[in-house]
Amino acid sequence: MGKASTWGVILCSFLWGSGPLVPVRAQVEEKIYHSDYHIDTAKVRELSVELDNISFFKDNEYTGKFTKGYSLPGLWVQPKAVYYPLRNVKLEAGIHLLVYHGANKYPSMAYQDIAYWKGKQYQKGVHVLPYFRAQMALSEHVNIVLGNIYGAANHRLIEPLYNPELNLTCDPEAGLQVLFDSKAFDLDVWVNWQSFIFRKDVHQEAFTVGLSSRVKYNDPASRLHFYSPVQALAQHRGGEIDTLYQNSVQTLMNGAVGIGGVWNINHRLFKKMEVELDLVGYYQQAGSIWPFDSGYGVYARTSVDIYDFRVKTAYWQCEDFISLFGNPFFGAASMSDRGVTFQRPKLVYLGLEYSRQLGKGFSIGVDVDVFHHLSGEMTDGEGGLVPMGSATSFSAGAYMRVNPSFLIKKF
Repeated sequence: MGKASTWGVILCSFLWGSGPLVPVRAQVEEKIYHSDYHIDTAKVRELSVELDNISFFKDNEYTGKFTKGYSLPGLWVQPKAVYYPLRNVKLEAGIHLLVYHGANKYPSMAYQDIAYWKGKQYQKGVHVLPYFRAQMALSEHVNIVLGNIYGAANHRLIEPLYNPELNLTCDPEAGLQVLFDSKAFDLDVWVNWQSFIFRKDVHQEAFTVGLSSRVKYNDPASRLHFYSPVQALAQHRGGEIDTLYQNSVQTLMNGAVGIGGVWNINHRLFKKMEVELDLVGYYQQAGSIWPFDSGYGVYARTSVDIYDFRVKTAYWQCEDFISLFGNPFFGAASMSDRGVTFQRPKLVYLGLEYSRQLGKGFSIGVDVDVFHHLSGEMTDGEGGLVPMGSATSFSAGAYMRVNPSFLIKKF
């Protein structure tokens, strides 16, 4: 069996045959990016107005050939009406607006992708999209969501599969989601429809199917807690009415399986320590977007919570790995230099976070990250093998989430 076929089997087994995953989470993701999806049954027949907002300033000082640095000064905001017609049903309707300070022109199409931008339509002043979510709790453990799903940080994907920065920049995910949680098992399965096409459209249909779940071997509140994680993503591009050359189709997959543990110290200063080891895979089932058909990576990380701070460290090594939505530092292909690829790149990571909840619906956070690529080899744009020196990159950001709710009427 060839390398590509082997990874195809492995990634399919990730999707259909393995146990589940939720990894060690960063505090900024837990306290700022994450949204609670549980329906409050006490709010039946209540109509409220809610404002959800994250304001951010992030500076990426990147070196090396993996990707170029940039800054993100801006905010997104979602003003919406929220209504609970039944004890187990929640409806939300409003708009999503994204603003970068100093920008006056934005792409119209949804964006959260690895390919070059294809849309030719633009919006002036602000990037705005309609927002609607219909959620039903079928039982204490099962929720169904249609419309704008609980995406981004709520999927709890590890960083090689999903860049936390997308919590600031990407459009809200939309499609179908099934959520299940219990004492022993958590599951999040979703379809995010990213690009819809009409007849004679000149771009491709695109959607992503994802799975994130976790088997918990004992009570998460125990002194020592152990779990087994699995995650998977598959993106399909094409469509039967695709008008591109030869009706081109691309199907790309990422997957991760691992084992983790939590030491709940529960001291007022030292709160807990978490460790996790993941095997990560990539498979290009159809198409030729990327230079590799398959690849893999190993991701080991640990974190320690000290008061409102979290110290994080990780080691990453891969071969021919490409991430659909992850940080380019975890890939083996350059996002800034065409044709440049890396031979078994190795990365050491160190991070420090501070986050604090000021009250219900109000939280702040600061995150500083250092990425150090070890020296190795890379192929240049012409296919020649050349030395690659070590490179150290920095990233720092400050964030604030404001999420107040105002009761209008109880019917």
